[in-house]
Amino acid sequence: MPDRNADASAPEAEIPEGLRVPAISRRRMLQLSAFGIGAFTAAPLLAACGSGSSKASTSTAKKGGDLTIVRAGDSVDMDKTVVFSNASLWVYQQMYETLVAMTDDGQGVKPWLAESYQMSPDNLSCTLKLRPGVKFHNGQPMTSADVKFSIDESSKTKGGWEFINSAIKEVTTPDDLTVVVTTKYPWAPLLADLSCPNNGIIPKNYAGKTSKEFYTAPIATGAFMWDVWQKGNFIRLKKNPTYWQSGKPALDTVTWKVVPDDNARAIQLQGGQAHVNEAPPFSSLAQVKATPKLAVDLFPSTRTDFILMNQTKTPYADVHVRRAISYAIDREAMVKNILFGNGAPANSFMMPTTPYYDKNTQGLQYDMDKARTELKQSSVPTGFTTTFLAMSGDSVDAAIAQILQASLKDLGITMKIQNVDASAQHDLTNKLQYEIAHSYWTMDLADPDELVQFSLDPKSGGHSFDTGYNNPALIDLVHQAQREFDKTKRQALYTKIQQQAADDAFLGFLFYTPFPYSQATSVKNFKVLPTGYYHMEDVSF
Repeated sequence: MPDRNADASAPEAEIPEGLRVPAISRRRMLQLSAFGIGAFTAAPLLAACGSGSSKASTSTAKKGGDLTIVRAGDSVDMDKTVVFSNASLWVYQQMYETLVAMTDDGQGVKPWLAESYQMSPDNLSCTLKLRPGVKFHNGQPMTSADVKFSIDESSKTKGGWEFINSAIKEVTTPDDLTVVVTTKYPWAPLLADLSCPNNGIIPKNYAGKTSKEFYTAPIATGAFMWDVWQKGNFIRLKKNPTYWQSGKPALDTVTWKVVPDDNARAIQLQGGQAHVNEAPPFSSLAQVKATPKLAVDLFPSTRTDFILMNQTKTPYADVHVRRAISYAIDREAMVKNILFGNGAPANSFMMPTTPYYDKNTQGLQYDMDKARTELKQSSVPTGFTTTFLAMSGDSVDAAIAQILQASLKDLGITMKIQNVDASAQHDLTNKLQYEIAHSYWTMDLADPDELVQFSLDPKSGGHSFDTGYNNPALIDLVHQAQREFDKTKRQALYTKIQQQAADDAFLGFLFYTPFPYSQATSVKNFKVLPTGYYHMEDVSF
């Protein structure tokens, strides 16, 4: 979600992390935490850098070991129903498991705590058969009653992820190992929604505790269980000795350690005090690759950056103004100077790693002649003055603003830059109290609806991705796509949606970004899904 996920800070500038506010997706809030993008600053220095590319270890995986992940910012909370920060999600996902899980390629789901699932002929309900023998961390068997409690809890909690479960009518339990989820109407994203972290399964009635007590030391079914949290310092989870997947996990503990300084994280990785660096700046990757016993991975992601234009303010209600600005965005320059070439210009508000993305939808790419033609057709043919609401201390945001400012100046548009605190920028854009700004999104599901309805349907609670955009014909297509189960027909609907959204320039699409990670070559099978999630039960030394 637009960080929807407030989560990771840009590596070159630490950004405070925060909770998702009501009606905002997890990804919108990623802007308030730590992600992994470097801008124009120099690469952090690594002690005793070597030369030559490092290669993954070919040694046999072993049992045991304590793995440490260094990161720029701490988690917020372990409450899966209201917390959207990636720094929290990537930890609590190792404890909370869902009925189905997203496939590694991000294109669908697979059985997880449910060993099978079947949609009804009328597409109004899904019957899921639970995996027998699954136990919670306290030894209590998992049953359908726990599943019902968990999904109902997430559906009813206000100000959190309840929008994911909005189509669910009821959850019933024919027997201890059977769950039936009934929807209010045919709902194609249902299985993907059930894979969302908010629907992680916990014991009924919080295992006899209050909600607050439970989420202080949570109990679930995952490969790792609660150990200790020294806030501002580290979180450590320990091995679940009765995990339902035989032989897993291999590791004894996983620790997420807060190290705000980019250079300090790099030195700890090289020195062996850490094994995975969650967010190395793009500016440092070449140097890391040349360091013995270290490796760099650029995992395909669902992160896409955008220019927001507030259509409730003049002159952004004018489609020609929005199209002119979109044509004036030098995406190649942004990829080169901000991502150090590690990315690609965006052609759609949907991303290539998301189901139903259409690569043939070209969007409005950089073309200053077309930008001038569009502006001449607008209500402000000679240009205007506007203010870009920037996040102070965020080097990525600053670089985007500077490149855009230069292009718009050539177009006759004077763009002033106003710097505010990151949390203030988030609040002001959410309240539509801005003119033009930058934001981004990462997905949580293997279905485009999470992004599409937030971006295009004002009733979703997101003000059409904080732009005020309102196209009734497009909203109708969004609703059709939500209820269409035929994949060919659904693809046709999403192709139309992407084409119309691009033509209307409701957002200025910027670039697609991978997830950068650096790790010791002694670490095996650490991989990141397109949503940013990862499975520590598969990791070993």
